[in-house]
Parts: sequence; structure tokens; C-alpha cells
Amino acid sequence: MDRIHCILIAAGVGAGAGVGIVLAVPIVIACLGFTVCGIVRGSAAASMMSYSAMSNGGGVPSGGVVSTLQSIGTCGICIVVMVVIGAIGGTVAGAVIGTRTCKAGDAGAVSTIIPFTSQGMVEAAVNATVASLISNFTV
Repeated sequence: MDRIHCILIAAGVGAGAGVGIVLAVPIVIACLGFTVCGIVRGSAAASMMSYSAMSNGGGVPSGGVVSTLQSIGTCGICIVVMVVIGAIGGTVAGAVIGTRTCKAGDAGAVSTIIPFTSQGMVEAAVNATVASLISNFTV
């Protein structure tokens, strides 16, 4: 395969994976037991809450993993976070699956697409996400 075909494959895989990840995150969080009505009895969320409370002297700390997941389960995820999750997931999926597809078709195309899809884009997306999360949770 030539370089353009590899780029198109990576972009298609990345776009599909990005949308799939954005749709899957709230479903996975609800399946863990973080729902609109609260934490479901006997779920993984209940176990996490119990462990968190025991570790912190009887209370679940605000801004912790359990409280953040419960907030997402109750209110959902804001559009900015959805875009970031989709961008990171799509970029990683495009870089990994797209390059493997090209590698199977033509070993020469792999060396031309890996720098395009995986190197700077993933690092920039991860750095932007971490910076955004830190700025959202600082007091």
C-alpha cells in the first residue's frame, strides 16, 4: 500500500475508535455501578467506595476517584472531556491498528506512517489532557 492509503486507513480507524470510546465510557462507568440514582449496592463502585472510606478514616474524599466517577455517573461527561477522550483514543487506535494494517500490506509504508500518526500527536493529546484535568481539579 502507498502512503495515502495507509493514512486513510489510520484516519478511518482512529475516527471510528474515537467515537466508540466516547460512547463506551459512560456505559462502562454505569456498568461499574456509578449511576444517576447513586452507587449500586454490591457493585464494583460499592467496593471502591468502601475501600476509599476505610482508607480515609470513614469518609470518601472529594475530588478522589470514587467521587469523580460518581459525578460522571450522575451528570455525565462534559463535551470538552469527551472530545479529549475521543481524540486520544482515536489517535492511539489509528496509530496502532492503522500501522499494523499497512505493515501487513507493505512493510515499506510502515516507516512513513508511524511518524505521521503516533509520535507527536499522542504526546500532545496526553499532555493537553493532563493539563486540562489538573486545571479542573485545582482549588
